[in-house]
Amino acid sequence: MSLPDDDAAFAKLEEGDYGYLLDDVPHFTDYLSDLPTFSNPLQDHPAYSTVKQYFVNADDTVPEKAVVQKNSPRGLHFRRAGPRQRVYFESEDVKACIVTCGGLCPGLNTVIRELVCGLSHMYNVSDIFGIQNGYKGFYSSNYLPMTPKSVNDVHKRGGTVLGTSRGGHDTKKIVDNIQDRGINQVYIIGGDGTQKGAYEIYKEIRRRGLKVAVAGIPKTIDNDIAIIDKSFGFDSAVEEAQRAIDAAHVEASSAENGIGLVKLMGRYSGFIAMYATLASRDVDCCLIPESPFYLEGEGGLFEYIERRLKENNHMVIVVAEGAGQDLIAKSIAAADQIDASGNKLLLDVGLWLTHKIKDYCKNKKMEMTIKYIDPTYMIRAIPSNASDNVYCTLLAHSAIHGAMAGYSFTVGMINGRHAYIPFHRVTSTRNKVKITDRMWARLLSSTNQPSFLTQEDIDEAREADKKANKPPAPASTREHGGDTKKQAHGEASSNVVQDQPATAPTPPAQEPAAASAAVLTPALPSAAPAAIDNVNEGNEDEKHDVAATGDQEQQPSREAEAPEETKAAGAGANGAPAPAAEKPKPSPAETMPEHDPLPQPTADAATEHTDAAETAATKAPAKAAVAPDVDTVKLDECTTPPPPAHGSEGSDTQSVDDHESPPHWEKPTPAGAAQRADAAVSKSRLFAFRSFSRDKKAKAPGDAAHPAVGRVPSPGEHRPPAHGKSGDEGEDEHKEKGKARRKGFWK
Repeated sequence: MSLPDDDAAFAKLEEGDYGYLLDDVPHFTDYLSDLPTFSNPLQDHPAYSTVKQYFVNADDTVPEKAVVQKNSPRGLHFRRAGPRQRVYFESEDVKACIVTCGGLCPGLNTVIRELVCGLSHMYNVSDIFGIQNGYKGFYSSNYLPMTPKSVNDVHKRGGTVLGTSRGGHDTKKIVDNIQDRGINQVYIIGGDGTQKGAYEIYKEIRRRGLKVAVAGIPKTIDNDIAIIDKSFGFDSAVEEAQRAIDAAHVEASSAENGIGLVKLMGRYSGFIAMYATLASRDVDCCLIPESPFYLEGEGGLFEYIERRLKENNHMVIVVAEGAGQDLIAKSIAAADQIDASGNKLLLDVGLWLTHKIKDYCKNKKMEMTIKYIDPTYMIRAIPSNASDNVYCTLLAHSAIHGAMAGYSFTVGMINGRHAYIPFHRVTSTRNKVKITDRMWARLLSSTNQPSFLTQEDIDEAREADKKANKPPAPASTREHGGDTKKQAHGEASSNVVQDQPATAPTPPAQEPAAASAAVLTPALPSAAPAAIDNVNEGNEDEKHDVAATGDQEQQPSREAEAPEETKAAGAGANGAPAPAAEKPKPSPAETMPEHDPLPQPTADAATEHTDAAETAATKAPAKAAVAPDVDTVKLDECTTPPPPAHGSEGSDTQSVDDHESPPHWEKPTPAGAAQRADAAVSKSRLFAFRSFSRDKKAKAPGDAAHPAVGRVPSPGEHRPPAHGKSGDEGEDEHKEKGKARRKGFWK
């Protein structure tokens, strides 16, 4: 992302192998040298004595994207939150302050409580102060001392016990006050505007060279903070919004042609409206800022309202406060005004839409009753529910651990893991509902409402998503010519499959055996990079299993990769292709390679790996023709003893996969010979099983004359004799051979 020069100076980007990129958070050591460190008090805490691992690894990171493809780069990561083994503060030297800014949100008091209790109980900090009434409280109000006892039950109340306000941010005055009072840890709770203010405070602190950690805890009821999974209070807001929707549904269903209209919060993002609609299932139409809509004409909102009233006699509409502002501006002249936080003041879309619907129904001479419900301030003033209480606790504790370790950051949950995020990441963009995403499609399917979108709107949204999700090419890849896998393994032959299309033909100058070995030999697991980051703790083994899937991915293309000479060898003696009736469909087990990925790159293992690749390369062409009989297969060049004959005759014993082109081992080893002998025994048993299955099909009732129902025998194929004396003798002989084969198979 492009950053202003002032912000770029504070960015810390760290590159690793295979496209790994860490967007790190600033630390004391970036501008203060030779700082002493201290042992973390948690290692002596009795509550943590049963914890398997006290501290997170210094190199632990959290990926921004959890779903990736096997060939995609590892992508952007953030530093994982949690306690560190060494801290940069002694407990008696810590002097912390807490401030809340912006609007109200469920969970504010819970965060305040857990910050105070966490500092006191986990790190034995005694000097904790509350800043009253937002940013301006730093220089216009007295500091409020806080203890675990004073905040014991504040989480049961809505709002914030410290008070809040918008604006009032004066960076120099705030930092002057922090410096004069000896504050060295600042915890700031607020939305994107508040986090921008926290970033400015940190930059001024760094310019002055102060040992002060700034920890931001993002708060917004709209859930529009970038990067993080969700902001605290959002679950509580959706739960309360659902109650308002239930009330609107009761009002609407109790009147003739009743309409219940509910306005929910969502200045730029319609997450509350979308999730409340999905949770309720009583909503007939949901309008959000990200999806434009229109009122009149075919496919418009008025036409949909009229149709729903005729069908159900009532309907419920949910609208986010930021939806339809462009339509209101066309009908109502209003000056652009902003609040103290710099946000544009919005007109009441719910009231405007109520009047528009009334006028439309009046012109249509339709009887209609509409009830408008605005629960905005009721929703944000409630206490947090159980889910948000737990989330607020984890956020507060993660912020404490990071501040004690000397970081300055915004804390949040990414893909289910708490991480430390640079300030510029959460303030440069805004999280919005993607109308090209499946979640919005689920809502449209649930409400059966029209999308109100033209094809141009959809194309624009898709282009915006592509630009936002397009990852930059890692510098490490560019430096190594775009082939980091080849650099890692050191052998070009073992990575052709990654660098070429799956169906690329073999060059004519290359020998068939060498070509198949070069194309089909996968990279050894010991050197293969992990293609997918494991975000779950304790599942390190999964990282090493990714390379083992390479053989399965290449199966559909092996026939195309086989040399032309091998394909020609699979034809019949007279050069004609085999009849289609002679090719039963192979099972997945038959098409899989007959070797396992080797864990150690020894000389013997490499030889066996190449031999197995040759066998797999010649397997597909052999399927195109009728192979010779089992008894007449020549295995002179193979060191493995040939499989025993099963007493079968003619085409009854022939199978597409029974007779492969013989492999050629030039320098067998004792270990390799033993492994191939085991493979030969397994193959022999498989031949016997196929012969047994074909014999059983051939003797199906009512079809004794043909070996398979509905199959026309090919020229030269052995037919069972007709009924009669000679036929009985042939049938007895056939039974004896079948018994011999079954006996050999079960043995």
